[in-house]
Parts: sequence; structure tokens; C-alpha cells
Amino acid sequence: MNRRTTTAGTVLAMLAGLAIGTAGPSSAGADPSPPPANSQALAVSAADRAAAGGLDSLAKGPDEQYERQVVTPWVDDLYSVAYQRTYRGLPVVGGDAVVLADGQGRIRSTQSATGTRIAVTTQPTITAGAAESTSKAQLPVVDRVDSHRLVVRVKDDRSALAWETVLVGRTASAPSRLHVFVDAGTGVVLNSYDDVRAGSGNSQWNGPNPLAIDTSGSGGSFSLRDSTRPGLSCADYGTGQVFTKSTDSWGNGQATSKETSCVDAMWGAQKEWNMLRDWLGRNGHNGNGGSWPIKVGLNELNAYWDGSSVTIGHNQSNQWISSMDVIGHEFGHGIDQFTPGGAGSEAGLGEGTGDIFGALTEAYTNEPSPYDVPDYTVGETVNLVGQGPIRYMYKPSTNGDPDCYSSSIPSTEVHKAAGPLNHWFYLLAEGTSPGGGKPNSPTCNNTTLTGVGIQQAGKIFYGGMLLKTSGMTYKKYRTTTLTSAKTLDPTCALFNKTKAAWDAVSLPAQPNDPTCTSGPTDPDFSMTLNPTSGNAPPGGNVTTTVSTTTTGGTAQTLTLTTSNLPGGVTSEFTPGTIQSGANSSLKFSVSSSATPGTYPVTVTAAGTTTHTAQYTLTVGNGPGGCTAPAWNANTVYTNGSVVSYNGHTYRAKWWTQGEVPGTTGQWGVWVDLGAC
Repeated sequence: MNRRTTTAGTVLAMLAGLAIGTAGPSSAGADPSPPPANSQALAVSAADRAAAGGLDSLAKGPDEQYERQVVTPWVDDLYSVAYQRTYRGLPVVGGDAVVLADGQGRIRSTQSATGTRIAVTTQPTITAGAAESTSKAQLPVVDRVDSHRLVVRVKDDRSALAWETVLVGRTASAPSRLHVFVDAGTGVVLNSYDDVRAGSGNSQWNGPNPLAIDTSGSGGSFSLRDSTRPGLSCADYGTGQVFTKSTDSWGNGQATSKETSCVDAMWGAQKEWNMLRDWLGRNGHNGNGGSWPIKVGLNELNAYWDGSSVTIGHNQSNQWISSMDVIGHEFGHGIDQFTPGGAGSEAGLGEGTGDIFGALTEAYTNEPSPYDVPDYTVGETVNLVGQGPIRYMYKPSTNGDPDCYSSSIPSTEVHKAAGPLNHWFYLLAEGTSPGGGKPNSPTCNNTTLTGVGIQQAGKIFYGGMLLKTSGMTYKKYRTTTLTSAKTLDPTCALFNKTKAAWDAVSLPAQPNDPTCTSGPTDPDFSMTLNPTSGNAPPGGNVTTTVSTTTTGGTAQTLTLTTSNLPGGVTSEFTPGTIQSGANSSLKFSVSSSATPGTYPVTVTAAGTTTHTAQYTLTVGNGPGGCTAPAWNANTVYTNGSVVSYNGHTYRAKWWTQGEVPGTTGQWGVWVDLGAC
């Protein structure tokens, strides 16, 4: 049975049933009104076609495919669709991508973690055991090896076959769940990243009391487990057991009590869940209607996100630090990990993300003084070293952190490196002189800004998160948040304020930044190819259809071209110029002298805006120069099935994993069973 329980929080034990109202909704409740029927299916179908066709930044090599991973509904009938890249069936870590599509089946944006074309061997010379031994040397204390797998690791536009080993243990100062990548050819450690994110907070008490939290149980048996938010519970760190008792009244008013700390933790997590639902359109902490457990009792002056749960330690007064901004911050790390691209990003972005979600949760809950009032400071009462807050979002330099972005940020300590992101968010939300008792905020370029409000700023930032890819950087966040702002507001008002805030923290324009023109919606379109691949023998031809859709403004005239054609191959569009929203037939003609092989061909449609797609052309793929039959993209072949063609017998052979556009099967090549 689900329960709403009244609790003493950290001040006073009181009877259940006397809860008072708060600013935000107090229960999980129903999700926002659903979008029109089939809108998600239309968006996902469009995203799948874009990924298969290598639209714009999704361009890929002939041995690479995209496999859909997660679909995250956003606001205004928009959907973020995340993809894992594979190379000859191996996962490509650092090669992921994301597509933003709407419920009308229109592509709004694409992002890819890398533009690198992969060409590596898939046969390791270093064993998994040897790689595991090398990996263990990277962590001072290894409790266990969680997993290992063979992958292609892409970082800084370089790719290598690698063993990924996941270790669980401890660094010199914190828990660790470390991913180590060892080159499968040389045995050298390529790089690593840790799922655990550590931060400091305070135990400022929530209120007014009694607080109303969601628990579960009945008939004299209750627990701090929230069944309205699956996965959310609070346990004793020492025993691992979720708190239970015979009554549904929790907490003794002392911040040194683990049970009281769990009250505060559950309260903060439930308010953050509601904020995500009501302000950002997210379904639960994990985006799929679920949450994560909390453990209280870590004997350290800290709190952690470990990749699957939140652990709460104490401050210098031995008070458990489960205040709202700490809980919002640590769950913010989880949200970062459970959005496209994960949490392995440039220094400062993870900590800044946690601070932003802490500030959003405080603002949504809107507790009065002397409780955790809405503000833009972090750990304002923990007083670890007698200097008050540990971070000031409106002016990070107050505590010695950088206000402005510079080339040194990627190598700065992660908490200090959060300064420019926190500063950007405050300027976007509140501006330089917000009034109303809120602090002024200086800019790095001496400009004066007016904010959009914290709820709108949260939408813009979260929209940028839904376009994340692995290896996220400050510069990429500028691009994704500008795209988010433009998508949310076609008048460009939010776009211009988002841009001004980035300029104000000295993060300059980037090559992939979108543009936005005030007035009518900017003209734009998307394009797909069907099929996205085909075979043609020397002397033969193969065709595909180029389809375009107007996604913004009025239709525009598009000129169609191809590039990267192999020698001996020509292309012809019928017609060669179309209006966006129309289709064209593209024929590839292969001369008898064309060299057999597989070639990625770029198809470009250029008008007021320009987009590209990719076609994979295979020429004469039988061995020894034999001309194999065409691989029909609208037919699902059984692996091993045979066909006769030009006096030879061919067998269907998969050469990689992935969908054939227009079918539910896989695609591959024919292999000649006889001598040429």
C-alpha cells in the first residue's frame, strides 16, 4: 500500500496526518498530458531513418551501424533518441549519437560524439586476462572486477580496438567504479573514467514541519521505500537494510540520526522527481519512470553518486548531510549518467550539472527561511572549513573558482571547473541585476543581461543534456543548449539570451552552433534515403529515393549533388532540383572498369540550409571479381540462403549487425560459393 506519511523531519516527531502544503505538488501523481497518439512512433521512425542514412553529423563508415538505445520524451512533443554505434558488431565507446525529432516525424537536430571513420582490426593480440591485470594497477583498492568486454574506443578522434574492464573498489579517498580501456594490440592503457561522482553538502533542515513524504506499508509494518517512485528508498549504509518500523512517523528531530537523515533525503528526492516531471517533462529520475536507492551512514565528510545509488556521509559536526541541495546535486549526477552520452565529460560539467539540479529542486520546492530556501549557493550551512558555502553560482570567484571559461578549464580540478557552467546558468536564469534580494552577477565581457527565469533556464539546459554525446565538453554544451533554446522558442528570444550568457562567461562561438533569425520560423528541412545501401555489378546500376521534408518556415529550392564517388561510378538525380517536401530518384551507374569494393557516398541537398545523407554503395562484391546479385533492401534474407546468378551460386552472409531500411531483418553481402 502506498502511503503519504507525516514526519518530524529534522526538528520534531509528530503524528501522521498533519502535513502542511508546500509550493510544489507533493506526490508522484500522473505524468503530464500525453502527446497525440502515435507521435512517439513517428518521431522514433524518423530518427531511425536519419541514423540509418547518416544524416548530417551521423555520417559513418561502411562497417559501422547505429543501434537505438533510449527514447526520452521531452516537452512540446519532442523526443530525444540515443544511439550506440557499432563497428563490425563491436560497440564503439565514444561513437554514440543522438537525434532530436518531433511527433510529426521531423528531424530537429542531430549530434554525434565523433566524426572519425573507424578502420581497425577486430582481432585482439592482448588477452582479456592480461588487460584485466593491467587495469587493476589503475585503482589502489580493487574489490572485484565487475565486467570486461572487447570494444572500439574512440577518443580525441582516434580509434583503437580495446578491452574495457570495469573495476569496483576505492581510490585513495573515495569509492570507485572505474572503466579502464587497454589497447588490445599493445596492452597500453588508453584512458579511463569513473562512474563515481563525489561532492560536499550540508545538513540544513527542511521544513516547515511536519513534512509529508511518500512511504509504503500498512498494518503496523512500514518502510522508507517509495513505491510511487520505483527504486527510491533509504537504507542504513552499515547494514544495507531499508529503514522499517511499526508506525508511519519518522525522525527524531536530530540531524545525527540516520532515520532523520533518510527523511530529509526522501523529501529532497521526491521534490526533485516532481520538479523533473512538472518543469522539464522528464519521467522520473532515470527518465523511464524509475529512481535510485539512498544509503545514509558513510563515515566520510562527503556524499557520492556511485553509478546506481546515492551515499550520504556527514559533516564536521557528525550531522548527516542529506539537505535538499546535496540530494538534488547527487541525483543530478544520476540524471547526467542517464541522459544520452552518459556522464564521462570534461572537467566541471558533471559537478556543475549537479549544482544546477540542486538549485532547480530548491526553487521548485520553495521552502521558507530558515529552511533550505531557493538560492544559488552550494552547501551554504555545512561550513566545512569555516567559510560558508562551498560554491557560489552567481559569482564563483567568491570562493576562488573561475568565473570565466578559458583553455585551462579542462585541466582544472572538477569542482572548481564547474565555475563557468554555474555562472552561465545563473546569468541565463537571473541576469546580471535581478533584484528581489537576489545577488548581482558580473560578466566576463562587461555586458548587462536580463534572465529568463530558473524554470525556463532549466528547460534549456535539460534540452541541451538530451543532445549530449559521450566526451561532452563546454564547447559542445554551448552548441546543444543553443539548439535547445531555438527548438523551444522559434522567435529566437531564448536563443539570444542563451547565446549572450555563454558570451558573458567567455565561451566563444563554435563551428556547429545553430543560427536563429527573428521573425518567421527559419526555413529548414530534413532528408532521408531509401534504401540507404545497395549493390551493383560492374556494368550495372542501382537506385535509391531521396526524400525531403520541410521542418521549418516555407519550402525552399534544393540542389542535389553527390560526392566521394569511386572511380568508374557516376550518379544522376531525376530531377536534380526539387522543392523541400518533394522526392528525387538517384541512380548510380557502374562502369565495367569500376573497382569492386564498398564505398560511402555523400548525398547533399543545398538550399537556404544544407543537409547531407550517406549511401553505402557496394560494387561487384563477389570474390575474385565475380559480379554478385544485388542485395534487395526490401527483402529479408535468411543467413545461409543461396541464389543463382550469372552461372554462379551465392550464399547470403552477414557482414555486420544492423537494420536494413524498410525491413525488420539484417543486411549483408553475397558470397560466391564457386570459383570465378
